[in-house]
Amino acid sequence: MNRRTFLKSLAAASCAALVRVPRAWASLPKAKVTRVRIYEPPDLNPLFNQSNMVVTVETDANITGIGEGGSKDTLVQCAGRLIGKNPFDIERCWQDMYLAHFYPPGREKIHALGALDLALWDIKGKALDVPVYDLLGGMNRKYCECYPTGAPPGVALPRLAAGEAIKARAKGVIEAGYRAFRLDAASVRGGGTTYNARERVHQVAADCKMAREGVGKDGDWLIDFHQRFALNDALRGCKAIEEYEPFLVEDPVRADAFLEDIPKLRHMTTVPLAAGEEWGQRWDFNKLVENHDLDYIRATLPNVGGITEMHKVCGICETHNVGIVPHFTGPIATAALLHVLGPFPGPVLFEYNYGNRAIPYLPECLDFKEGRLYANGRPGLGVKLELEKVKLVAEITQPGENRTTYYRPDGSQTNW
Repeated sequence: MNRRTFLKSLAAASCAALVRVPRAWASLPKAKVTRVRIYEPPDLNPLFNQSNMVVTVETDANITGIGEGGSKDTLVQCAGRLIGKNPFDIERCWQDMYLAHFYPPGREKIHALGALDLALWDIKGKALDVPVYDLLGGMNRKYCECYPTGAPPGVALPRLAAGEAIKARAKGVIEAGYRAFRLDAASVRGGGTTYNARERVHQVAADCKMAREGVGKDGDWLIDFHQRFALNDALRGCKAIEEYEPFLVEDPVRADAFLEDIPKLRHMTTVPLAAGEEWGQRWDFNKLVENHDLDYIRATLPNVGGITEMHKVCGICETHNVGIVPHFTGPIATAALLHVLGPFPGPVLFEYNYGNRAIPYLPECLDFKEGRLYANGRPGLGVKLELEKVKLVAEITQPGENRTTYYRPDGSQTNW
């Protein structure tokens, strides 16, 4: 190769490198939301704040996003605000759904808003042909560790006395590859409904001793007090199990006393504290995080308002060195959690109950193996929906009620 030929080939290679722009740098197409559809899955969860209703947001760019959560009424009102909007202006869409009806959304409506937000992020990822986590900084971990709420699928357990059964379950969960074993605060067995908190604290201590023996000296276990205790009994329970070194104690007091009692408890026990499966927006718990009263939050998707809000929650938690242990949720929302918590630099632990079992209407959704959730690299949320296996319950194609919205001089929304 002579000098002239070499220089020509070098120039050609340089031009080719400029043409091969990384896919995430591609420009977004012009698009508007044209239709939102709401579906019931075959295993519908009727609880408002654990809803697994499926939503699709369609655009005139022939890209459809998939989300999960909400109820028909709350979804219809929020969806009406999306019709005609640019789906790529996700923050603007979020603020419009939040502000348009003046009264701040409660936890039920923020669940629906969050479901639609998941779909908008799915659209954006698909449009750019990248997984959503690449839009949020990229994965910062090899996988997300998990723990099951109860006995995970596929773990056989012998019939044993209560204490030995806890020990066997704990051992089985760790051997199955999960990070931690969970138990609750001495639930009443055999159909009984009388719960004597004073007496149950003693059983909690006995159960936690067996959990520690089951996971071994280096294993992890956690307990959910499930808001069953007032502050005095919560303190008794925490002090009684300190020697067994739990990974965390969840919801140690009643939710309506979190803001007053958790800061007190924080100064009186050494066990790590977690709370918040019932929380909605970050204003429910930001003070507890900012004051370092919690070691972990249990906020989840879509409850906080979707990926848009959870990304902000991650910022608060990183600032104050608080980990995130999201409550279990629907399969699509679980997939979304992987995208938003994968980039988070702080501690993460998923409560996960699907195991490897197939979800009939989602042929592509979660990639789980031996106690761990893995990123799959598929565009958007990486979820595929089979519409013939879900039931259409509502369709929105027209803008919702025409509410006056106020804007600042720069065009950003403000309260009416």
